[in-house]
Amino acid sequence: MAVPKKRTGRSAQAKRRANWKATVPATTTCKNCGSIVLTHTVCPECGTYKNKVVSIKGQTDATVENSVKESKKAESKVIETEAKPVDDAETKAEVSESEEKPKRTRKSKKGDTEDKE
Repeated sequence: MAVPKKRTGRSAQAKRRANWKATVPATTTCKNCGSIVLTHTVCPECGTYKNKVVSIKGQTDATVENSVKESKKAESKVIETEAKPVDDAETKAEVSESEEKPKRTRKSKKGDTEDKE
């Protein structure tokens, strides 16, 4: 691995770093709403990019409300199909069967002498 023989002096370091400059990010105005936006990014105000609606902010309130209503309807249909009436006798029988099963015990190891007695 390469190792420098001597340290770089402060003035040489400063001369090299003299060209490090901060630049102002490039901005444009949104064609849809007129707000200032970074170039090549979606407008945070209206949600458009290259005159196309890209994010939820760009959708009208009516379309957002309709999509929310449709999703709620779909969820309610799924819940209704999953919820079936169950007889109490069946659930009681299942519970009593599960209680009757014996508990599992630990298998004995080769070196256990207590189990052999």
